[in-house]
Amino acid sequence: MTDLSKKEQLYALIRSNPFISQQELATSLGLSRSAVAGHIAGLIRERRLLGRAYVLPDSRPVLCLGAANLDRKMRTLATLQMGTSNPVRSTEVFGGVGRNIAENLARLGLPVALLTALGDDAAGHALQTHAEEAGIDMRGSLHLANTGSGTYTAVLDEQGEMLLAMANMQLYEQLTPAFLHSRQPQRAQAALTVCDLNLPHDSVAALLDEARQADGHAAPLVIVGVSQPKMAHLPQDLAGLQLLILNRGELETRVARALPTQADVHLACREVLRQGVRQLIVTIGGGGVLFTDGEGADAAIAHLPALAVNPVDVTGAGDAFSAAVCWSLYHDSHDLKLACRRGLKLAAMTLESSATVSPLISASVLVELDNAAAAPSPILYQQD
Repeated sequence: MTDLSKKEQLYALIRSNPFISQQELATSLGLSRSAVAGHIAGLIRERRLLGRAYVLPDSRPVLCLGAANLDRKMRTLATLQMGTSNPVRSTEVFGGVGRNIAENLARLGLPVALLTALGDDAAGHALQTHAEEAGIDMRGSLHLANTGSGTYTAVLDEQGEMLLAMANMQLYEQLTPAFLHSRQPQRAQAALTVCDLNLPHDSVAALLDEARQADGHAAPLVIVGVSQPKMAHLPQDLAGLQLLILNRGELETRVARALPTQADVHLACREVLRQGVRQLIVTIGGGGVLFTDGEGADAAIAHLPALAVNPVDVTGAGDAFSAAVCWSLYHDSHDLKLACRRGLKLAAMTLESSATVSPLISASVLVELDNAAAAPSPILYQQD
């Protein structure tokens, strides 16, 4: 048998078990340890393996950092009346921006891991079990004794639009820079890192510092907004950040002013780009999405309209959008036009579902979208 066929057999064994030892490989193939080491070195030079952990390029996960909550949704059965009791229909589901993005990515067929904080209560155990059954690697998450898991309570009107939400998420303050450092071996294996702004300011700053120091040689970093109050967790200097995803309200908080017109939104996008982020997406609800066509402060800003939907529940639509964008970055580099088209599709599916993560989402949905007639070309604004 030739050395080439031995090398391919060795590669096949590693594909089936990336944690196999060199001695096990040598025994299985009838080779010496030194011969196995030589083949592995060759595969690393060819970029078919990534380092000593035998991480295959197509098995590197998307690493999500952020919240995993028990979400309570209460939908009024009639127009809300303040100062009195209102009849509602209530449900409890698994949520949290980081967790929602991770579950959407798992449904899209990507390897995905989630670093979050869980309490030692029934909700924490249920969140862990559900995530693992969905295909999310939870091994690096933080388990806190004598602590309740995060909760998010949303009040929706009779059309499913959010009227008010209340978040109990203090436990995520434990996702400190020291915690991130303790998970460095796991984080180093990521193909893409996605962070929601439930992480404390110092931890987000640490991730940005790492990205700047890596100077493009590490996994790209994506930061996703959570709410207007949580924008305080986003440092001013965004250098090193590949992509920032915000909604209109979060953008208003970032620039500290109201943005009543599309021209105002456009100018605010330009201001955020000057803070150092390479790419920016701003979702504007029924108005669609703005995104950078190119990278850096001088990139053009383009627009795609939202898809027509009959909304059932708005919860999770933005997270599905962000997941589709991340799926696209994982596969197609930094083409935000394509990424936003996919994101709008998954957001529409989620809006038409009563579930926070639509059970109909799969990679085939995006493949079918790509094979359909081309979407309208984006409108390019004149650069300032």
